[in-house]
Formats: sequence, C-alpha cells, structure tokens
Amino acid sequence: MSIEVFPFELEDKSAGAGIIPPDEHDRRYLAESAQVAKDMLSRSGRFTVINVPVSDAQPGAPHGLRNCGGCEGQIAKGHGAALALLGVVTRINRTEHTMFIRILDAETGKPVSEGFTDLRMGPNYAWPRSVKWLMTNRILQ
Repeated sequence: MSIEVFPFELEDKSAGAGIIPPDEHDRRYLAESAQVAKDMLSRSGRFTVINVPVSDAQPGAPHGLRNCGGCEGQIAKGHGAALALLGVVTRINRTEHTMFIRILDAETGKPVSEGFTDLRMGPNYAWPRSVKWLMTNRILQ
C-alpha cells in the first residue's frame, strides 16, 4: 500500500517551552524520526512510501497536523497515497518525552494502526529510537 509519512511534529509541554524555541537539534531528530519510520515501512515490504517534495506539501492546521482532526488523511489522498502516517513527540522536559504514531486510511480517515509510548526517557537524540520501538512493537505487528 502507498503511504505518505508526514514530518514528525514536536509538542513541547516542558517548563521551558515558552522561552526556549525548537532548535536545530530538535529539527534534526524530528527529521531522523520520520526517516526511521519511512525506512522501516519500506523494509517491511508492505508499504510504498510516497515522497512529496516540500514545495508540494499542503499546509495543515495552524498548530500542526496533530490538531486538525485527521486532515493528514485527505492531504495524503491528494498526493496519491492510500495511507497517512503522523508522528508526534511530546517533550515532557529536556530529558523525557512520549511519542504517538498513527496511520490513517486516506479514503475514510479512520485509524489503521496507532501506537503510543510513554517510555519517558531520553532527550531529543532518543526520538528516533522511540520511533523504532513503536514501529516494531505497535505499528508493524
């Protein structure tokens, strides 16, 4: 099945969220997280990842796709994908996070698979490892 993996989003709930904006490291590890998901989906042999150039990506909700009620499904459908994957990292503090990944059917908008980890360990460089755990233990089962 074809799937579009959207850029992973950061929801910063830490005490410093209002004064410390996301930095180059956060952006790097969010991008690496999305790439880990793409690689694992491709290697599973069950999915064909649709690569959409950034210039063709449609803006979602003003506060991220995580807040648009599943609009990523319609965006993926518009790009020719059957499924849409969205990942959200929630920063608890600078050394703890949780992660949520969901795959929606682009036609119906209904969840096909989803997983949540509250491992709550590791700063931003651990985000790609959380993706690997979720993909292995929840999404690709």
